Amino acid sequence: MPAKKKIDGAKLIKMVESGKHQREIMKEFKFNTTAQFKSHYLDALMKTGKAPEIKAGRGKTKANPVKGVLVSKRGSVVIPKTMVDGMGFSEGNKFTVRKTKSGISLKKVER
Repeated sequence: MPAKKKIDGAKLIKMVESGKHQREIMKEFKFNTTAQFKSHYLDALMKTGKAPEIKAGRGKTKANPVKGVLVSKRGSVVIPKTMVDGMGFSEGNKFTVRKTKSGISLKKVER
């Protein structure tokens, strides 16, 4: 893939905002396709802060990082406070525990 053209983003945005026709803008900047034009326009908007940056890349996002759960010497399962707070549990809550194919399931017992 060829390198992206170097263009004046501010000038491109100004031409679009002034209402110039797409063909005129493409001719001015020597864009061959509308995809090129739109790509450069979006990049210019993002650089000026008029449009939010688009997150890109491959790989897993870490929206829910794995948090460690500990089994103590006495066999108690210790769940980190951040996880407990995030799930809406509080001191004194009771649960039923059952084994599932994927591990264990905790179900809150209502009083």
